[in-house]
Amino acid sequence: MLLSFKNSGLRVLCNSEKLLRKQFGEKGMKKIRQRLDELDAAENLAVIGLLPGPRCEELKGSRAGELSVRAHDGMRIIFRPMHIPAPLKPDGGLDWVAVTAIHILSIEDYHD
Repeated sequence: MLLSFKNSGLRVLCNSEKLLRKQFGEKGMKKIRQRLDELDAAENLAVIGLLPGPRCEELKGSRAGELSVRAHDGMRIIFRPMHIPAPLKPDGGLDWVAVTAIHILSIEDYHD
């Protein structure tokens, strides 16, 4: 999938093992890089949904339209489809097969 980032600071963070390690520790850095690599290598979002580790899920409430994948210790990579409008199935749900580009919004624990 094509990945873009909310801002240049997030892009730099996500592409620097040193900065990721400093902010999230060694295990966090490795897991975040693994997830970003999985997202980058996937043909579409449906592929990520089939993997057991990332636990890709659509968010609800005030975060409707966003999705997340698990990273490390409660941390999630938050993103949304780059497609405008987002591709939908006939029932109105997001068409994960048609999502081939995502916009990374943050890395955070939104449960806090």
